[in-house]
Amino acid sequence: MTNILVLGGGKVGSAIAFDLAKKHMVTVADINELTLSNLSKKIKIKTICTDIAASNKLKNILEPYDLIISAVPGFMGYKTLKTIIECKKNVVDISFSPEDPLELNDLALKNNVSALVDLGVAPGLGNIIFGHYNKKMKIHSYECYVGGLPKAKNPPFQYKAPFSPIDVIEEYTRPARLFENHTIITKEPLTDLEIIEFDTNESLEAFNTDGLRTLLKTMSHVPNMKEKTLRYPGHAKKIQLLKDIGLFSTKKKSLNDYNFKPIDIIAEILKKDWHLEEGEKEFTVMRIIMKNNDKQVQVDLYDEYDTQTEITSMARTTGYTCTAGANLIINKIFNKKGVYPPELISAEDNCYNFIINYLEERNVILKTTTI
Repeated sequence: MTNILVLGGGKVGSAIAFDLAKKHMVTVADINELTLSNLSKKIKIKTICTDIAASNKLKNILEPYDLIISAVPGFMGYKTLKTIIECKKNVVDISFSPEDPLELNDLALKNNVSALVDLGVAPGLGNIIFGHYNKKMKIHSYECYVGGLPKAKNPPFQYKAPFSPIDVIEEYTRPARLFENHTIITKEPLTDLEIIEFDTNESLEAFNTDGLRTLLKTMSHVPNMKEKTLRYPGHAKKIQLLKDIGLFSTKKKSLNDYNFKPIDIIAEILKKDWHLEEGEKEFTVMRIIMKNNDKQVQVDLYDEYDTQTEITSMARTTGYTCTAGANLIINKIFNKKGVYPPELISAEDNCYNFIINYLEERNVILKTTTI
């Protein structure tokens, strides 16, 4: 039985704790006492109420644990990951920080640490699929379309966030890097709108976001790569209006002697509109398309809120990919040292098969079509 610490007790962190607590000793650390109280009523875990962002406190907390799971908000993800590695702890990270986690590879090697990063749904599961097929065929083009949405299309945004609104806003503001003809190009997020049809008879709009991340380095032999976020049609236009009038600005302003950043105000306002209520039905959809001159492989994922466990689909698909990675380390299936993104982990067939089987056991199912 492994002693595991989960940093972050939100929807995804709680799904991770739920899954790992079935066979291991799990402690969840979070700054919110109510979050921890509610979580401990549902799952047999220990809790620590602390400010994870305070690195000195965090270093002391990490000491007794065999494995760390980092499910913190993106803005604090890189610093948290660095602290964990400095403390010589193996880690699985899903924080989706804007920084490049591969820059910590030398530190991880020095400290004899296995750090599996970006191990969620996207980045994460999409990379895992890509890394596997990269060994099976010569890929000329990789496309990833992914999104999590509520079943109910409530105006004005027709969207609910399964995690912090500030992390979603980060996706809408960070320049999107694409790979065209072996060259990194940068585009504004929310651009290149297109409508994608799915088997669920749902039409969704896709737009550019900065989701390729480590793929820009690890898969640079593939000439063309892009990732787009999926939302209900019309969402991007409304978000673009908020951007255009400056509500996502990080520059300090002053009003009646009160100093503030517009982005902090709008993020707080959107918490209510984007809050996913307990029991609210939602779904996660992802389509991966890999092409060469001879064939096309399309992998589709569709997952819904689990009414039995009361875990959201985004928490399931993200969290269970993460816990699959955790079990790779626990079971010594993957024991290489350094920082490893998902596409490098799944290059090994035993790792890929373990992850896919692990997800299938939890009813996260992939559908593959080859043309």
